[in-house]
Amino acid sequence: MHELGLMTGVLDAVTQSAVEAGATKVLKVTLSVGEMTEAIEDCLTFAYEALTEENTLFSGSELEIHMVKPRSRCLDCGLEFDHDRFHVTCPQCGSPATQLIAGRDLRIDSIEVDIPDDADPAPAKGAPAAECA
Repeated sequence: MHELGLMTGVLDAVTQSAVEAGATKVLKVTLSVGEMTEAIEDCLTFAYEALTEENTLFSGSELEIHMVKPRSRCLDCGLEFDHDRFHVTCPQCGSPATQLIAGRDLRIDSIEVDIPDDADPAPAKGAPAAECA
């Protein structure tokens, strides 16, 4: 299952960011997923639910997915155009010489977390801890 591997990577990155921020809970993860990744939205949602089911950091969290349509640029006339996965011929000049510029990426757009008010953020790596006089 392709989506399981993708979601494992996403959750690893989200977990690392949440822990570094001192978060006790992830509330929402928002992704942009290109249709050319061939990932299926329902399968991504299923993978997210399966992978976070036993993880208290993600308990009750929400996943929001925005599917990104493929977009290409014609290498002959320069037109940028949206298309489906199979029809990439330039609609203006008919050229098959096109370059995909959107629709193959998977991006974490945002992560909403709960950070306790009394959390003392850790100093940046390499920076000395603040001292009180």
